[in-house]
Amino acid sequence: MQALIFADRIGQELEPLTEQTCIALLPVVGKPVLEHSLEALVAAGVRRAIIAVSPFADELRESIGDGSRWGMRLEYVLTRGEEEPETVVENCRSRLDDELLLLRGDVLRGAALGEFLRQARQIEGPLVYGRVRGAPISLCLHRGNGHGGLEVLRWATPLEQPAPWPVVELPDAALNRLESLQAYHRANLDAAAGRFPGLIVPGRAVALGLSVGLRSKISPRSLRQGIAFIGRGCRVENSAELYGEVVVSDRVIIDRYATLRDSVVLSDTYIGELLEVQNAIVQGNHLIRVDTGAVLPVLETFLLADLREVTLGSTLADPFNRLLGLLLLALSLPLWPLALALSLTTHFDAPLRERRLRGNRLEFDEFGSRRRRAFSSWEWAAPLPVLRYLPRLLAVVSGDLRVVGVMPLTPEEADSRVEDWEQVADQAPAGLIGPTQLNLPSGAPREERLLSDAFYARQRSATRDFYCLLRGLAALLTRRAWWPT
Repeated sequence: MQALIFADRIGQELEPLTEQTCIALLPVVGKPVLEHSLEALVAAGVRRAIIAVSPFADELRESIGDGSRWGMRLEYVLTRGEEEPETVVENCRSRLDDELLLLRGDVLRGAALGEFLRQARQIEGPLVYGRVRGAPISLCLHRGNGHGGLEVLRWATPLEQPAPWPVVELPDAALNRLESLQAYHRANLDAAAGRFPGLIVPGRAVALGLSVGLRSKISPRSLRQGIAFIGRGCRVENSAELYGEVVVSDRVIIDRYATLRDSVVLSDTYIGELLEVQNAIVQGNHLIRVDTGAVLPVLETFLLADLREVTLGSTLADPFNRLLGLLLLALSLPLWPLALALSLTTHFDAPLRERRLRGNRLEFDEFGSRRRRAFSSWEWAAPLPVLRYLPRLLAVVSGDLRVVGVMPLTPEEADSRVEDWEQVADQAPAGLIGPTQLNLPSGAPREERLLSDAFYARQRSATRDFYCLLRGLAALLTRRAWWPT
């Protein structure tokens, strides 16, 4: 028997997941949706198929290939996207057999193909289609010159409709049409939990409820409760915790003390230290809330990151900044005796002052929420600005500050920000120098400083940071740096 597989949905209902791929290639427990359909066809004895494709057609053909991986022979036909099934059948009529199995390859179903074919072959007529719990399962057996009745394969057709042709009821089958972000999220969790009969889940069981793909590293103790699927080439730190039903696709890094609850993490994603994700889909640096459909882009790579886009510079940002801070500290050593002498002259009783600031390292507060950790910053009592902030180089070496970043705030200043625009600065690290420190006087109004930091946080890049660093070095030669303020 030959199959005609429709994999040409445009996928607007699943944006942003379908901005870079098509629905048929979206992963469900480590495999593209279409691959699950191909495996079900092989299990049912079908070895030849034509796949109707539209968006990302080249990517799909490259990913699926000629079918030899499954012992199949695959061909392709290009459509305009969600084209009428009758039109697709008519356009490739010369390549089709008289008896034809039509199905959608961009929905997820349990392995019901074999049972459907067994029952459908006992029914006469040009068309027989399948239904599960009153809903079309997007399966149709097409014989000879049968025409019409293919509305079961149209994506826009209502789920419940009269049955003008013979129907095979499949009460034990499972179906998810993947028509929303919530449905895609649920499909992954149901597949991991075994609620799709006959679906082949890759990987091996390393503990009760935990399946792990090849070349992945995870401690069974990370699964605290429930069921989890971990794809290929993943690294999950031992202190990370998984609860409920969790699906992690290929090449994912989950950092220390991260927590995942009832969530789906797509391929090539970094989950940052101490981050908690609940009831969500994570794609690169995008957090998608399943309950509301809200898509939250996270610009700071120490929280979420797309590993395909993370450059060597951003990967080495923290050690590079610490090394640069150590170099600047060594170069500044001749100035420390001068700073001490001037501080003793100005304030003999307290030449070095302590100040609490919010840095870049993270911690949990008393309510279990993640926030930036406060650290002790020291300042000389010297009247010269360059000398006064020399001890902050120690905070750069420790990782509490970056060389370039927004102006660090005290815990009181950080907690007093209530407007959304005031908190935009948190998308950038706190730094020793930055546009605000270089362009605004120390006595500038609070709102002006916050606005400057927010603008920098939204516009920052490696090039801008390098330019800012050069400006900071040049500022050492200006009167402002050495004149008391």
